[in-house]
Amino acid sequence: MSDGAGTREEAPGPTDNSDPLTLREFKRAIVWVAVVVAVLLLWFLSEPLLLIIGGIVVAQMLDGGVRLLGRILPVGRGIRLAIVATLVAAAMVAFLAFAGTQLTGQAQALQSVVTHQLQSWMDWAHERGFLPAGSGVSEIGQQLMGSFGKVTAALGTALGALSSMAMILVLGLFIAMEPRLYERGIAWMLPMANRESFYETTKEMGSTLRRLMAGRLLGMALEGVFVAIALEIVGVPMATLLGILTGLLAFLPNIGAIVSGVLIVLVGFSAGTDTGIWAIVVYVSVQTFDGYVVVPMVARRSVDLPPALVLGCQLLFGALFGILGLALADPMVAMVKVLLEKSSALKAEKAEAAAAEEAA
Repeated sequence: MSDGAGTREEAPGPTDNSDPLTLREFKRAIVWVAVVVAVLLLWFLSEPLLLIIGGIVVAQMLDGGVRLLGRILPVGRGIRLAIVATLVAAAMVAFLAFAGTQLTGQAQALQSVVTHQLQSWMDWAHERGFLPAGSGVSEIGQQLMGSFGKVTAALGTALGALSSMAMILVLGLFIAMEPRLYERGIAWMLPMANRESFYETTKEMGSTLRRLMAGRLLGMALEGVFVAIALEIVGVPMATLLGILTGLLAFLPNIGAIVSGVLIVLVGFSAGTDTGIWAIVVYVSVQTFDGYVVVPMVARRSVDLPPALVLGCQLLFGALFGILGLALADPMVAMVKVLLEKSSALKAEKAEAAAAEEAA
C-alpha cells in the first residue's frame, strides 16, 4: 500500500513472463530440455527409427524400378509397382530356393574352414610371439563384436534379422505405393513458409537415394559375378558361395570389402598355397576394377561421398546401432548431405535477397 508520499515501484518477479529477461531464459531452458528429450528418444527408439529409414531406402529403390519400367511400359504407376514388387519377390524366392538346396552345406563347410584357418594362423602367430598365449579365435571374435551397441543384440539373431528385414520390406512397399501421401503429411506439420523448401529437399533426397542405391546394386552384382567366376577358374573351393557373400557384403562400402577379402583369402589358402595366392590376386583384381572403373562411373551419376566420411560414419553407427546402423550409414550420410546443402543454398538465397533490398 502507498502512504500518500509517493508511488512505490515494483519489479517483475521470477514468475512474471512479462519480463523480457525471464521470458528469454525460459525459452532457452525449454530448448535445452527439448534437445535432451530428443536425444533420449532417438537412443531408446533407435531400432524402430532405423527400420523406418530402411523402409524409406527400400521405397526409393522400388520407386527407381517403377520409374525405369515407365520408360518402356506406358501403364499406371500402380501396375508398374506391382510388376516390380513381383519380380523382386520372385528373385528372392529363387535365391532362397537355390541357397537352401545348393549353399546350405557350403555355408557349414565355410564356417569350419574359416575357423580352422584362423586357428592355424593364431598358432603360427603364437609360436613367433606376435600374439599372447591363450588368445584364440573365440576370444578375438568376442573382442571384435563387443563394441557393438544394444541394438545388435536385438537384431543379431536370425529371427530378429528376418523379422526386421520383413518389416523394412513392408514399410518400403507401403511408402512406395503412395509416397506423396506421407510427404504431404509431414509437410502439413511444418509452417507454410517452409513447405516449398521441404518439398524441394525431399525431392532431391529421393533422387539421391535412387542413384546411390542403383550404383550400389550395380556394384554388388558385378563384384559377386566376377568373384564367383574368377574363383571357380582358379580352383578356390565354395566359389559360388563366396561370390554371393562378396556381392551381399558390397552393400557395405569399405567394411564389406575387407570382410569378403578375409573370407576369400582364408578359403583360398585352405586349398593350398598356390590357390591362396590366386585368391589374393582375384580379390585385388576385383577391388581394383571396382575402385577404378565401377565406382568412378557410378559416382558421376550418383552422390559423391568422401570415403573417409563414409567409413567414419559406418564405424560410429555400427558401434551405436549395430549391423542395421552399419548397413544404413551410407544412405543416412547421403540424406544429411542433401539436407545441409539445401539449407545452405536457402540461406544464401535469403542473404542475397536481403542484400538486394538494402541496395535498392
